[in-house]
Amino acid sequence: MENYYTLEVAGVTRNLPIIRISNDLAIASFVILGDCELVTKAAPLLAERLPQVDYIVTAEAKGIPLVHELSRLMGLPYYIVARKSIKPYMEKPLTDEVVSITTQKKQTLCLDGKDAMLLTGKRVAIVDDVISTGESLQAIERLVEKAGATIVAKAAILAEGDAADRKDIIFLEKLPLFPLNE
Repeated sequence: MENYYTLEVAGVTRNLPIIRISNDLAIASFVILGDCELVTKAAPLLAERLPQVDYIVTAEAKGIPLVHELSRLMGLPYYIVARKSIKPYMEKPLTDEVVSITTQKKQTLCLDGKDAMLLTGKRVAIVDDVISTGESLQAIERLVEKAGATIVAKAAILAEGDAADRKDIIFLEKLPLFPLNE
């Protein structure tokens, strides 16, 4: 197995390190935090595929720069972040639990009560950097639905592994998984 995977997306090439996450699986580590070039080139391509929405929701933290740029491009003055823990400033937060491929342990996603109120009756796109098992996406979906919003799109820059076969998500490129034989 090579030590990196060469990804081409939105006219940008990145060599992603291949990281073992379990005894039988490795992933190409895709991190958009700090990668202004990739975010600003990928966001317009996703924006043109998204329907009209009132809000974009993402999970903390890697999706934040992408939803910031998408919101700017789409003329949305505010986006919503599902946080990884309840913060002292949150009033009446909505919560859900998830185990994602990258964390591999149970974590809580929280929506501030004021953000949940904003979502009530609104059209929402859920956006992340990568959709893999879909566990994080489902947790955000449950939060958004608890808030009373309608999910009109689910999108990411990359669809990893079997997620690339899904028909209910919008994505720019596929990202393979790397099974390990031991």
